[in-house]
Formats: sequence, C-alpha cells, structure tokens
Amino acid sequence: MAATPDARPRGTRLPRLARRRQLLGAAQEVFVAQGYHAAAMDEIAERAGVSKPVLYQHFPGKLELYLALLDEHAESLVKTVRDALGSTSDNKLRVQASMQAFYDFVAGEGEAYRLVFESDLRNVAPVRARVDRANQQCAEMIAQVIVEDTGCPQDEAHLLGMGLVGMAEVSARYWLGQHRPIPKETAESIIARLAWRGISGFPRTS
Repeated sequence: MAATPDARPRGTRLPRLARRRQLLGAAQEVFVAQGYHAAAMDEIAERAGVSKPVLYQHFPGKLELYLALLDEHAESLVKTVRDALGSTSDNKLRVQASMQAFYDFVAGEGEAYRLVFESDLRNVAPVRARVDRANQQCAEMIAQVIVEDTGCPQDEAHLLGMGLVGMAEVSARYWLGQHRPIPKETAESIIARLAWRGISGFPRTS
C-alpha cells in the first residue's frame, strides 16, 4: 500500500509538539500498512506533508521513530490495564475489565496493536525490551492484586498474571484476525468467564 496517493499537503509551520504528533501519526500509518522493513522515511515524510529534513529534525532515524511510536502505544496499553484494575474492588469485575482493556487496545483505531504485538522487529533488542516491559508491567499489576487478596507467593502470582495477560492478548488478536466473528462484548465476556473460573479458585485471605 503506497502512501503517496494519501499524502497530506504541506501546510504552515507547526509548534514542535504538534509537528511531532503529525509525524508520529503519519509514521504509524506507514508502519502498520507495510511493516518496519518496507517502510521508508521518504514515504513517511511525504504522507506527513513535510520534507525529509524536517522529519530528521525530530527523529534521527527510522528506528528512533518506530521506538517513539512503540513507547507511546505500550504505555497506553499499560495505562488501560491499570485503569481497569483500579476501576472496581470486585475481582470478578476486575477480570472482566482487564480482558476488555486488551480487546479495546486491539480493536483501537489505527491498528496500533500491531506495533506492540505483531512487530517485524521483535528480535531487535530495544523493541523486544519495550514489548517485554509492557507485558511484565501488566502482569505485575495483576499479580499484585492476586497477592493482596490471596496471599499467593509472589512468583506464583506473577506467573498467573502473565497467563492472564497472554490469554487476553492472544484471544483478542485471534478474534480480530477472524474479522470479529462475534460481538466484541461477547468475546470479552467469554474470555473473562474462562479466566474467572480459574482465578476465583484461589481462596481469599480476607
């Protein structure tokens, strides 16, 4: 998919933060459509409606641009899960909200989830580190709730947290990859019930 037909016209000078946002938006479109390796800085600049020197003023190279996008969306995922866990003190509803957080992320506009979960750079150390960190942070937040409620050993709780994260991510990506064969709310509910059947078997300490 070529970016040229949709390239944005060059406009007036923008404040630095607004220009950065514009460049990141254009880069996301190109990276999602073509993957990292096929994407070109020329194409990203053209889609953003700027010259290539302007693009390089903000990002010294393609990897730095990709990492900036990855940081943004990985942080968004972690925040979404954090908000879900903090939205209620009812653990059954927490499980539901956590599953919904992953489905919301995967179904979000711009297919940003591909940068986090389906990157063709997963074997590149700084990319792998960011993706692993996001998954670890989500798992740790879930593990903390499990420890507080059940007294489960930290290592066991972390394994449970990582299992729940994996269940949410893989099922959400599968659901989207199958072109949403059932309503999103139904898919979330099915996976949440499966997760709750397992996690609710651990007795609470209070």
